[in-house]
Parts: sequence; C-alpha cells; structure tokens
Amino acid sequence: MNHILCGLAANPALPAELVDRLITVADDEIATELAARKDLGRAQALALAARDEGTAVHLAYEGRLTSADIDPVAQPQAALALLDTGAGLPEWARRFATDPVTERREKLAACQDLPPDVTDTLAADSEIAVVAELALWTTPDMAARLARHPHAEVRRAVAANEATPPAVLEMLLTGDGLPPARHCLVCEREGTPAPHARPHPHPHPHPHPHPADDLPPGAFCTGSHESTVHDMWRQALSNPATPARAAAGFAGHSSALLRWSLAGRSDLPPEAWGRLADDPLPGIRGDLAENPAVDAAHLRALATDVSPDVRRSLAHNPRVPLDLLASLAGTTKIGATLLPRIAAATPAEVESLAKSPDPAVRMLLAARRDLPPGTRDALAADTDAKVLKSIAPHPGLSEARLRDMIDRHGVRVLARVATNPDASPSLLEHVTRHDPPVPKAFREVARHRNATAPALLACLTDRQARPIAAAHPSLPVPVVVELLGDAEGRVAEAAAANPSLPPAMMLKLTR
Repeated sequence: MNHILCGLAANPALPAELVDRLITVADDEIATELAARKDLGRAQALALAARDEGTAVHLAYEGRLTSADIDPVAQPQAALALLDTGAGLPEWARRFATDPVTERREKLAACQDLPPDVTDTLAADSEIAVVAELALWTTPDMAARLARHPHAEVRRAVAANEATPPAVLEMLLTGDGLPPARHCLVCEREGTPAPHARPHPHPHPHPHPHPADDLPPGAFCTGSHESTVHDMWRQALSNPATPARAAAGFAGHSSALLRWSLAGRSDLPPEAWGRLADDPLPGIRGDLAENPAVDAAHLRALATDVSPDVRRSLAHNPRVPLDLLASLAGTTKIGATLLPRIAAATPAEVESLAKSPDPAVRMLLAARRDLPPGTRDALAADTDAKVLKSIAPHPGLSEARLRDMIDRHGVRVLARVATNPDASPSLLEHVTRHDPPVPKAFREVARHRNATAPALLACLTDRQARPIAAAHPSLPVPVVVELLGDAEGRVAEAAAANPSLPPAMMLKLTR
C-alpha cells in the first residue's frame, strides 16, 4: 500500500490535473480514495471506472455512472450495481437472469422493480440460492407465490420479506393452507432426512437469511425440515407485517429464539408482554424493556429486574416514565449518554431534572446540547465531576467556566473540555500543557477546528493523536512536509492528505 499516494488521493486541495495523474497509476486503495472525492469530474469517474470494476461498482452506487457508461459484458458487476439502483436497462436484467454464473443471478434477484418475465425466470431457477434471494426482496404477489415453493429455504426467505402479505405470513407460521415443504438444505446435502451435527440454535436471529455454502451449526432434518422451519418461524415473528394475533401465540414457546423475536414487536397484546417480562432470559427481558410500545405497568415491573442489563435497556426506552428513569439513574450504570426520554423532556421537566439532588440525574440531563443558558451554566458550576464531564462539550460555555472545570477536576474532565466546539485556541493549548497529561485529550485537541500550531505540535508527541494532528490544516507546513517521511504509514498518509500541503510538493509526490 502506498500511503503517500492514498493520502494525496483523499486530499481535498489536490488540483484536478494531479487527480488525473493519480488515476493513471491508481491501485485498489488509491482508486477507492479517488472515487470518494466530492470534486470528481465525470470524465475522471469514467476513467476510474474503466481501470477497475470494483471502483466502477462504487461509482455506480454513488450515482456517478449511467447505463451508457457500462458494458454489461465487460463489467457485469457494475451493470448489476446499476440495476440494483434502478438505473440499469431491462435488457440487462434479461441477460443476467440466464447468466451461467450463479452469483450474478443471485445478485439480480435482490434488485428491485425487475420486469415480470425476469422474476418468473428467477423464480424457476435451478439454484435454490437464487430463488431464496428473490423471495427475500420480491413483490407481494411473487412472495405469495413463492410461499408455496417446495423448498423450505425459499419459504424461510419469504417469511423475512416485509412485502409478503400478512395472511401469507400467518400461513407460514401455522402451516394452514400451504402444502408441506418437500426439501431443505439438510436433507438435500445428506441424501436422506437426518440430523446434521449436534442441533443447537444460533444465539441471535440473522436479519438476512441466506443459503450458505456450508450447513450452519445446529441444522438438522428428520423428515420435517425442523431447523429450517424453526428459522422460518423466527423470521416471520420478526417481520412487522406478520399479524399480531399469529405472533402472540409464540410468547410461551419452548424456543428462546422465537420468544426473543417477539420482544421488539410493537403490536403484541399486554398478556404477551407479561409472559415475556417473566422470561428466564435477561436478553429477552432487555429487548422488551427497550420496546417503546410496552405499557407503563410492565415497564415499572421491569425497573426492578435483577439484571442490570435489563434496567439499562429500560433507561433507553423513549417512553420510560421520567420518575422511573430518575430512580434507574441511581441504581444502574447508564453513562453520560443522551437518552431518548431526556432528549424529549419538556422545558418544565428540564428545570425539574436540573434541580435533582441526585448527580446521576443531573448528569443525564447535562448530555443534552440544547439547554437554556441558565440551566447550562448552573450545571457547568456543579460540584460533581461526572456532571461536569457530561456538560463540558455543550456549546456556549465561556472559557472561564471551562477553565474552572479543569482547575477543579483536572484529568477527570480534561478530554471532555477539549471536545467543546467553542474551546478557544488558548484553552486548547492549556489542555495540552496539563500535568499530568491525558492521552485522550491530545486526540480531541488534534481534531479540534480551533487547534493552533503549538497545540498540534504537542499532540504529535502522543502516538494515537499523531496521525490526527498530521492531517490538521493548522499544522505548520514544514512539519507537514517532514511527516511525509514518518516511519508510521498512518502518519505519512495523514500528512499527504493535509490540505495545507503545498501544490509543488503534491506534484513532486505524484512523480
């Protein structure tokens, strides 16, 4: 990897003629950086696309290429990318529908708005992976048709498709009105219905079911395609289009994965929430606790859960009662993060929270960045360091208040003060001179827009802050040039990407 040329390719100040020069010598890494440039011209995009199909795919997804720019024979992946964005040609879709390369047909099957004759061809494909991919993304009518497919893998994909009609999803759960599936990947691979290895379900649902080259752990079939049917149920239960009446019956199922799939649904009846609130698995109770559709009675019950993870999830629920959240703040390690309920607090609630005797509550409020000046300044004068750490990045704080925080609490607040967008150049220099030094503070200063040359030079002494500082436009030009020869590639690359790098040096480096 040429770190210098990769850095130059990302340099926003690189002249157009040097962009052209880099295109002629670009390898994969350089091409990736060039393709991401906001000032890339159309001719440059075409030149890049012609050099490397991977870059052409990226440019197609970015809307930099049209169907007139791509030959589907020479660059099939780029053509498929255009089809995926809706910018391809129908004749391309028909061509790829019978392509001998399975992966291309599979990619086509995931594209939207395909001509009906193309979807018919894909639905009849001999490769189950292609049909399953179509089932995952296709229209309601085709999904309903594929729900009757004899292969259980296809039905599993239909169950995950949110365009599948609700009545069809219910049939996939109950089996009513559908002929039994005749095949699955396990019984096809084994030749006769048989267990595959030792059955043990995956710990978490997979959002995009896809037939793998190798059977997943726990896959088994004794004639009823058990593991695939289980996965089909799991996908249907996670599908918001599945009717609640059909899903709710699984709240007491013996499979933890199926119960887990229900915990995030917004349409279950209270009795189903009650069963899930008593579930033996903390992960299920935690997902339920974060569900904004759960009623207040069940949320209050979850507030006394023995698992701190469940209580922490409850704190992130946007509809948790504010008094309940205040009680959680003192018993659960939440951290200085902006919780949804705090972000939605009314002016009256903000005033009440600011006066809370519990510093953990004041810390949660201090994570907001739109507080009234009076509330903001009162929190900035708080005696508790964790409140100050939370409020320190708030815009509008005066330099005097920020310096006072440092004077009172030193290393505990130093890095957070450095993140304040209004921190002055002199304050940032003050942060870098603090004894003892705080490595994280150097990194924050190095990326701050107000950092001065003296502050950035100090940041270069820290290994992790060094590449960040090397890219800062306020770093003195002689230092930037010197860092081009740094022994660490990341630092040299950052220096090459620095917009302060003189054009003459950029020209020299491209030679």
